[in-house]
Amino acid sequence: MAEIRIAAESRTEFGKGGARRTRRAGNVPAVVYGHGRQPVHISLPSHELMRALRTPNILLSLDLGGQSELVLPKAVQRDPIKGLLEHVDLVLVRRGEKVTVEIAVTLIGEAAPETLVDQQLMTVSVEAEATHIPTGVEVSIDGLTVGHHVTAGDITLPAGSSLITESDHVVVQGLAAPTAEQVDAELAEAEADAGIEREPTDEEQAAQAATEDGDSDDAGGANAPAAAAADS
Repeated sequence: MAEIRIAAESRTEFGKGGARRTRRAGNVPAVVYGHGRQPVHISLPSHELMRALRTPNILLSLDLGGQSELVLPKAVQRDPIKGLLEHVDLVLVRRGEKVTVEIAVTLIGEAAPETLVDQQLMTVSVEAEATHIPTGVEVSIDGLTVGHHVTAGDITLPAGSSLITESDHVVVQGLAAPTAEQVDAELAEAEADAGIEREPTDEEQAAQAATEDGDSDDAGGANAPAAAAADS
């Protein structure tokens, strides 16, 4: 994995007010920790950091006061509406050091007809050398049929990586596709639970009318003898 060099500045203002001023200046508040060292509070240029974080598990080389430090993003906080970076936690790493990270699982191929693909894991946990972290892993579902699955242990990992996720954990499985009747029944149940009153379809209205007409005819037939006896 390539390293991205990024300039860092020491940060002396803390709290919400200090963080807001840092962001207004076009920077992102961050903290660096790890290897038993005291946390270091820094700020990073927002635009450069956002571009770098587009790559999962990106390795950053921080230039701070003439010293270079290798770090990995540990926790990223974003504005829930604008998506802008608000704060980043960075963990120190060394070359040759093994680290545990989550990597994305991407499905490739086409499952067999009438098979519903159920992906249970979007990421798997692996251990890799800090400067050779894979960005993700591909899992083939080509020809996947109902009742079959792929476990974490079935995944072929990039060289130098080892699996941390339990090997028998199901990553993806094939399920029977629901029928139209099952989908309608589940939708009706969900609407009922939510208190939503659904307008009956034309077919349902016709069926209801036929049922009511039948009930009316039965009632008329049952009352006919009584009416005849009354007339006599």
